[in-house]
Amino acid sequence: MAVSDAKVKAAKVPDGKKQIKLADGGGLYLLVKASGKYWRLDYRFGDKRKTMAVGVYPQVSLKEARAKREAAKKLLEKNIDPSQKKQQERREKRTKQQSVTFEGVAKEWMGKNKVKWVPDYTTRIQNWLNNDILPWIGSLPIDEIKAVDVLAVLRKAEGRGTITTAHKLRSIIGQVFRYGVATARISSDPSRDLRGALTPKVVKHRATITDTKRIGELLRAMQGFEGTYVVQAALLLTPYLFVRPGELRQAEWSEIDLDKAEWRIPAEKMKMRSIHIVPLCSQAVVILSDLKKLTGGGRYVFPSIRTASRPMSNNTVNASLRRLGYEKSEICAHGFRGMASTLLHEQGWPSDVIERQLAHQEGNDVKRAYNHAQHLPERTKMMQHWADYLDGLRTGADVIPINRRA
Repeated sequence: MAVSDAKVKAAKVPDGKKQIKLADGGGLYLLVKASGKYWRLDYRFGDKRKTMAVGVYPQVSLKEARAKREAAKKLLEKNIDPSQKKQQERREKRTKQQSVTFEGVAKEWMGKNKVKWVPDYTTRIQNWLNNDILPWIGSLPIDEIKAVDVLAVLRKAEGRGTITTAHKLRSIIGQVFRYGVATARISSDPSRDLRGALTPKVVKHRATITDTKRIGELLRAMQGFEGTYVVQAALLLTPYLFVRPGELRQAEWSEIDLDKAEWRIPAEKMKMRSIHIVPLCSQAVVILSDLKKLTGGGRYVFPSIRTASRPMSNNTVNASLRRLGYEKSEICAHGFRGMASTLLHEQGWPSDVIERQLAHQEGNDVKRAYNHAQHLPERTKMMQHWADYLDGLRTGADVIPINRRA
């Protein structure tokens, strides 16, 4: 017999009993306890008797409980277990709630973008998120985060004296917010209101040497480097090829064609995610030919000293320069790119040729994807000229002790 609103409202547990049930029909009943009133639904699924919690009275009224009973019946007619359906919806709701936190949106953003980032850059972004952003605002609903919340995160980096990091964090946070706008999680990016709120960053160029006499001294010191053959080869190739340090250390023999004197770096290894061709000067071919006798049986041109399954450390060349007595304020591995750019421009080589060989970003995505061979004949001539020029500096300047600290 169906119950009424009045009967449900007046229901109490009689003295001497722990609970009572008021049946409404179709398996629905009100379980009355001293602690409260609870709607339950008994049903059979797969030859098993099951019970599903429908809600708590009065938050769920008699009318709403009956509606849920009818909805459960429709599911049973489709051979769907109402309890399992309810659990699934609860999990989906929880997942959805998690996805609209800043951390949830950040994970989505990372997933969408890491396919076009080189691994080292992906790792840096993830580390910044894990260490400097998510601990403070990761659990907050993204639509509740204000500019002042973001500023508090950035002030922590500023407080450590890492001004450049603070600006990088602002950029990352802004990109996550803009992804949130694009995916309809939020209506605007609150970090945009922080322009001018941070201490201005000082533009710091990579340490390099452009004085020709000092370049000659450096090259002679590198020629006399006392270390493993693999490290010396990497050190000597660095000024000839002037690729990014990460690109050099991850070079694989499958990418290098010594007969064609060409190194094709795959798009996934490049910062700008497009194939890059490095014409190999005759000096580089000689170094690589000798090195191939040592490491050619493995994957990497410059394998780690610990295991051939990984390339050498990303700090190997820099550490070698320090061993030679050069401070990081004087020269770094990346600085050979600036050296080449400066002197090749001074020598009158076309800027387009130099910039293409430096693999600097092309503004148009489509053009960037297909211009890896652009200016290749001129670049080949330029790379050989550059290597010959460096050799001239190395042999033409006054000889100095290899270890400058001595």
